[in-house]
Amino acid sequence: MTALAPALTIAPIDDADIAEVIALWRRCGLTRPWNDPAADIALARKEPNAAVLAGRNGGGIVASVLVGHDGHRGWVYYVAVDPDCRHQGYGRVVMEAAEHWLRRRGIEKLQLMVRPDNGQVQTFYQSLGYFEQERIIYAKWLDGREPTP
Repeated sequence: MTALAPALTIAPIDDADIAEVIALWRRCGLTRPWNDPAADIALARKEPNAAVLAGRNGGGIVASVLVGHDGHRGWVYYVAVDPDCRHQGYGRVVMEAAEHWLRRRGIEKLQLMVRPDNGQVQTFYQSLGYFEQERIIYAKWLDGREPTP
């Protein structure tokens, strides 16, 4: 980690935070046309096996992570740090919060997916002790849509 960041307050989001979180995800380039971020947030908040955690540095939301589990493995999505606040340790803090959230629920393994062309993020996760596992990922849209990248 570089210079010590001001402490982040990490907490699950509430209804008033949704628009700010979506705006953060968009600024970070995390949204895709085939995924509705509002629907992803609603689904994560609907069940006890997922949450959207937000990091605040005394003001607005500067970091977030959608964390959940399938009863066996934990997953994170939408790991975001405001582009104006990067390289201050906030990514590490939100990942530690996601790991803690999973441990409290008895989940012992966290997995995540990174697009192959995102080398900067691969380096970040490696710096946190994550390692690459070779897997082939299959997907199917259950509503009949054509495959997406």
